[in-house]
Amino acid sequence: MSSTEPIRHPVHVPVLLERVTDIIGPACAAEGAVLVDATLGLAGHALAMLDAHPGLRLVGLDRDPEARAEAARRIAVAGHSDRATLVPAVFDELPDVLERLGIDQVQAVLFDLGVSSLQLDRPDRGFSYSADAPLDMRMDPTAPRTAADVVNTYSPGELARVLRVYGEERFASRIAKAIDRERARAPFTRTGRLAELVRDSIPAATRRTGGHPAKRTFQALRIEVNDELGALTRALPAAIDALAVGGRIAVITFHSLEDRIVKQTLAAGALDRTPPELPVPLPEHGPVLRLLTRGGEAASESETAANPRAASARVRAAERIRRAA
Repeated sequence: MSSTEPIRHPVHVPVLLERVTDIIGPACAAEGAVLVDATLGLAGHALAMLDAHPGLRLVGLDRDPEARAEAARRIAVAGHSDRATLVPAVFDELPDVLERLGIDQVQAVLFDLGVSSLQLDRPDRGFSYSADAPLDMRMDPTAPRTAADVVNTYSPGELARVLRVYGEERFASRIAKAIDRERARAPFTRTGRLAELVRDSIPAATRRTGGHPAKRTFQALRIEVNDELGALTRALPAAIDALAVGGRIAVITFHSLEDRIVKQTLAAGALDRTPPELPVPLPEHGPVLRLLTRGGEAASESETAANPRAASARVRAAERIRRAA
């Protein structure tokens, strides 16, 4: 495939599109408003916002060059290139990106976490357990560490920790021991061999429910390879700090580990921190955020039926109501 040829993949269907645009739309309506799409992907949400708000400026971050190229093509076809700046960056680099662009405050930030449609639909990227491919899983193909590196070099204890913490895999130790045994015969280089080993390591009774037996292991390896939770923990406070008063943040998550970080971070911003011994709340200790969603809002049944990838999606959102003291 040439570098100028469009990437071939199924039609991109952004999850929770209507709800997300409803949430952040009011903050993006003013002329010159800035939306940071911290996980640009194929620009589904970003395009909807650019279409709806002709005065909006987009700053799109993505570490994946294929995703950025396809997003740029889609934005150009829609006629919005003059209002979009696409940056090769991980979302925890947000403060540096805004500083380089000379942007002091933004009106909205969107995170659509997890693996993108493009990455899932390109088997050669190694994210999927359903097709045999190189054991890669890097969102940035130039990053130094692949899933094969993790599988072949981590100690059994380290592997078990990754699978248990990031995949919530109850058979983490059993799988790690099996990997250690088999990699001594030959290093793991392909997703198919790993998926088969994981399947064989899990008791037959457990394999009958809960989807593909390798799902949790592949999730855990992907998170480890890309430092997804670490980047999220760093990025959320920075994104909130970048919001102007009245600005809004929306975060779409796909598993409980991400959702827990988002829930705790937004809830902390919505707390009144006046010392309990004082008789009245102090404005300078008041909340900086107002929560806009009731818990993590899920996709509707009709959306999930039309787009199965939306089944595990949850969105949480908040509005900045004051500057920090």
